[in-house]
Amino acid sequence: MSAILIKGGTVIDGSGAPARKADVRVRDGLITAIGSDLEPGPGERVVDAAGCHVTPGFIESHTHFDGTIWWQPDMDPLPGYGVTTTIMGNCGFSAAPVHDDPAVRREMVGIFSFFEDIPEKPFMQELPWDWKTWPEYRRSMTSKVKTAANYGAFVGHIAIRLAAMGMDAWDRAATADEIASMAFMLDEALAAGAMGMSTNFLDHDGNDRPVPTLKADDAEFTALIDVLARYPGTSLQVVLDTFMRMTAPDSTTRLARLCAGKPVRVQWGGVPTLMFQKFIQGPMIDLHEQFKKDGLDFWTGFAHTGLTSVLSVNRSLIFAQSNDYTWHEVVLAETEAEKLAILKDPAWRARARESWDTQAWEHAPMRNPDRLLLENSDNNHGPVGITLAEYARDLGVHHSDAMAEWIINNGIQSTVQMAPFDLDEEMIVRLIKDPFTVGNINDAPAHGQMLCGAGENLELITKYWRERGLITLEEAIYSMTGKLAGHFCLKDRGILREGMRADITVFHLDEIATRKKKKVHDVPDGEGGFIWRWTRDAAPMRLTLVNGVPTFENGAFTQALPGEMLSPAV
Repeated sequence: MSAILIKGGTVIDGSGAPARKADVRVRDGLITAIGSDLEPGPGERVVDAAGCHVTPGFIESHTHFDGTIWWQPDMDPLPGYGVTTTIMGNCGFSAAPVHDDPAVRREMVGIFSFFEDIPEKPFMQELPWDWKTWPEYRRSMTSKVKTAANYGAFVGHIAIRLAAMGMDAWDRAATADEIASMAFMLDEALAAGAMGMSTNFLDHDGNDRPVPTLKADDAEFTALIDVLARYPGTSLQVVLDTFMRMTAPDSTTRLARLCAGKPVRVQWGGVPTLMFQKFIQGPMIDLHEQFKKDGLDFWTGFAHTGLTSVLSVNRSLIFAQSNDYTWHEVVLAETEAEKLAILKDPAWRARARESWDTQAWEHAPMRNPDRLLLENSDNNHGPVGITLAEYARDLGVHHSDAMAEWIINNGIQSTVQMAPFDLDEEMIVRLIKDPFTVGNINDAPAHGQMLCGAGENLELITKYWRERGLITLEEAIYSMTGKLAGHFCLKDRGILREGMRADITVFHLDEIATRKKKKVHDVPDGEGGFIWRWTRDAAPMRLTLVNGVPTFENGAFTQALPGEMLSPAV
């Protein structure tokens, strides 16, 4: 462990308190002193923070590193954006527990891979799969994986359900014995340090099947919630549908009924922040305010950025999630030749036009071709830089046919950029300031060929404070540090105080930005090669410390992997 004195900076301690000039001393992974004009000790390295802010390291509250962390332990680009802790196992998806039948394990991976756009082959090949239970998974993780950031992990309800019921989890309610098995699995996971349980009231797969958790009845949820109630500090995390079938108000009301009178913290996601969701935003914010009035320990998740995704026919779930299962047939085709054959087929073309016009959701990209930019040509054939609507007019064809023609001419790896949805910034600011909300939800590193959520945390500083003045800098830092550490019961980090873990970032406000996304080819394809994902250049931070060890310094990742697996504390 290094001894470091961060000298001459402006400290924002993550508690919401005003900024102040102070030095910060770090030794053996802990903050040992904060004060003015601290003198360097023997063997202590001095970091000049003049003109910089010194804050707790940022916490990513919603990520999907569960598989990726095994082949991408540097967690790129998070160190360059000041991130020191991530929370994974969200949305009901986790890598444990697993069923005895290898086919069910593959099913679990397939579900995770589809919904989070994480390649299935490396998921199966890069993980050792030397576990069945969540405690065995934790032991494998902590002994075999070294990471650039700390991480905590929920246990996924989908994984629990598949482990208890096998393939029947898709089709029916659980029996009493199966519910008892699920409760046992959750109990042992929480006892071993899981952050809680995540569940899913949102997703349907590529064949329009509701995910297994949507088959769970009240008896199942009651048994699982009762287990959570025995573990203070844990929480129930749930994703809701405010985007597609709009079931969120009913699901949230059900959730509140099931948790009534029980000491369970719930993170529900949540109050939507996109302008097209205004019609459902009202009922959701009303529920949020009612929960606070009733004194419930319910925390509302929200996003501070507009969903900006890349549309492709490779691993994208956008077509399926837009209710366009005809175009999703192209995504499901395994080879480029098969994809091209579908795109050229006149009968498929007719079905695809009908799907775009009558099946896709009103707000879906296929219903808004003027917001789809022809951006990334695989062979530079083009055109690029114009919208799909313009291209369709030039060709004199339907938008679906124009999309097919462009992909045929430009290559299967070509991508189309969706314009970001318009944001309700007034609601976002209201939620940032609310004491019962969970923000900084960025989904890194999921949807690796659709988006790059990593790095968007800084928009809380650069956009909402520096550019727009909608919040204070202290509020921006608090929303990513002390507030989230408090929500997840991470008692030893998230605030700069003596005795706390030295998760720290140092940055100059004139230097940082969320950089433009770019392609890197470093994801194992399971066949000895690599495929691409989106990432971005560093912000950059001047320094990022994880447990007192620099992970980013002098403009680059240091190659250090000091991250630890975290558990909630009470």
